[in-house]
Amino acid sequence: MTAANAHPTQANAEQRYVVHRADLPLSCPLPSMALWNSHPRVYLPIEAENGEVQCPYCGSHFVLED
Repeated sequence: MTAANAHPTQANAEQRYVVHRADLPLSCPLPSMALWNSHPRVYLPIEAENGEVQCPYCGSHFVLED
């Protein structure tokens, strides 16, 4: 476990997440989130969707901010 993942955030704790280009490729749950209590990781094509995409599993909404 890396230092960044030493204290993972709760998966799907929010319904809206702002992400940046440095976070791409975008996946839900995010890499900083614990997977044990969430759905399988899926990669979301936020760039192809005009900067906004919704997870088909949990409904979390992601917005790409430059």
